[in-house]
Amino acid sequence: MRKIILYIAASTDGYIARPDGNIDWLHDKKYNIPDEDFGYSAFLQTIDTTLMGHTTYKQVLGFDMPFPYPDLKNYVFSRSAQQDTVHVTFVRDGVVDFIERLKEQPGKDIWLIGGGQLNATLLNAGLLDEIILTYIPIILGKGIPLFSEEAEEHKLKLIPTDNKLYRNGFLQVRYSC
Repeated sequence: MRKIILYIAASTDGYIARPDGNIDWLHDKKYNIPDEDFGYSAFLQTIDTTLMGHTTYKQVLGFDMPFPYPDLKNYVFSRSAQQDTVHVTFVRDGVVDFIERLKEQPGKDIWLIGGGQLNATLLNAGLLDEIILTYIPIILGKGIPLFSEEAEEHKLKLIPTDNKLYRNGFLQVRYSC
């Protein structure tokens, strides 16, 4: 069965974006390490599908670049009806059932891009298999949390061989759920 992996960055205080959804702090030049992508390219080789909430999708569309995952199957979850695009299939109802069926299909692993509400939904449903979390050395104080307040308590297990401290202060940890 395919795994669903939440591959994401968060501030040290647990936020994935500012209150308005801005992620400018992720691209601060002081964090740049030439020729380092923090495992992103290797991770992309292991997946063929993405999952994201509608707000996260709108953030992705706001980047000054073409849609970044044109060669992957992309699902966006929205409470309102949306028209599918060339790169995205929208899912409105039955999120948990849809993802359960998706996990059973043949293919590579599935990247849960976010945001916090979708992260909590999958965690609570027992559908999240792993978390690859990169802590960024910044305190935002407020913002969009990694998991929305609907998240239930879950104990995670650290995968000790897959953790890395980068010289810019990023700490990447991997958990099984």
